[in-house]
Amino acid sequence: MNTAIIAAAGMGSRMASDRPKQFLHLAGVPIIFHTLAPFEECAQIQEVIVVLPAEEAAAFLTLAGKRGLRKLSRVVPGGTTRADSVKRGLTAIRPATAGIVAVHDGVRPFVTVEEIESVVNAAESDGAAILVAPVTDTIKQVADDSVVKSLDRSELRRALTPQCFRYELLKKAYELADVNDPALTDESALVEKTGARITTIEGSSRNIKLTTPQDLLIAEAFLKQ
Repeated sequence: MNTAIIAAAGMGSRMASDRPKQFLHLAGVPIIFHTLAPFEECAQIQEVIVVLPAEEAAAFLTLAGKRGLRKLSRVVPGGTTRADSVKRGLTAIRPATAGIVAVHDGVRPFVTVEEIESVVNAAESDGAAILVAPVTDTIKQVADDSVVKSLDRSELRRALTPQCFRYELLKKAYELADVNDPALTDESALVEKTGARITTIEGSSRNIKLTTPQDLLIAEAFLKQ
C-alpha cells in the first residue's frame, strides 16, 4: 500500500496571518484541501496521513468529513520540527502493508496527478525519487559578505515535493536522524546520508510552496489561468 504523508504542521510565521497558512483560503477553499485533491485522484496512492498542529485536528476533520475524502486514514499531531512531524506520520503507517511513502508539503497545492504518479513509479523502481525543478537564477557561494564563486546552475535543481521512498529506506533514514535539527528541511537530505541513490524527476515550476502573502497572489493568478 502506497501512503502519502502530507506535512502540514507548520504555523507559517512568514505568512503574517493569525491562522496557520495551510488553512488560509485560496479561491474560497482552505489551501490544504487544494493540496489533498490530486492525491485523492492519483491511483498510485492508496491512503493519506495528514500531519497537523494538534489544536487544528478537530476543525480539519469536520471540514474533511464534508468533503468525502476517501483516502484520509489518519490525522497525526505534528512535532517541533518538520522532520519530527514527518516521523510521526511515518510511525502511523502499518509496516506489514507499507509500500512507497510519498511526503508532500501541505502548502504545495499545484502538484499534479501526473507528477505524483511519476515520482511514485520511480521510487518503486529505484527505491527513492524526488521531484525537482531547474534553477533559473545565477547562484553565488558567499562567505563574509563576499562572493566565493559562481555555481554552475546546469548542475543544480530546486527540491520540490512529493519525495517518495520505499518505506524501509525512509524508516532507516529516520532512525539515524536527529529529528530535532531544524536544518533538516526535506526527506531527501536524510536519505542521502544512508548512501542510497535518489532519482530525480523534473517537475513543473508551478509546483510552488505558499510561504508569503506574495505567494498567495501568485496562486490566485494560477487558478485564474
